[in-house]
Amino acid sequence: LSPIMVDKIFEVVQTIHAQGTTMLLVEQNASRALALADRGYVLDSGEVSMTGPAQELLSDPKVRAAYLGE
Repeated sequence: LSPIMVDKIFEVVQTIHAQGTTMLLVEQNASRALALADRGYVLDSGEVSMTGPAQELLSDPKVRAAYLGE
């Protein structure tokens, strides 16, 4: 998708989230998805390798190194 379409989709997801609706979002842009989410699940080769509050995962050094390019 074009960056503009991605922005529009995240706007819709944010609106749905603000309404209190539970959703499952599978997204390759981990930093953007975790910034929006309440909880996160990290998959490694199809297996859940980490789970927890999204903000904790976003600040976890292992997650940042493996999935956020740091």
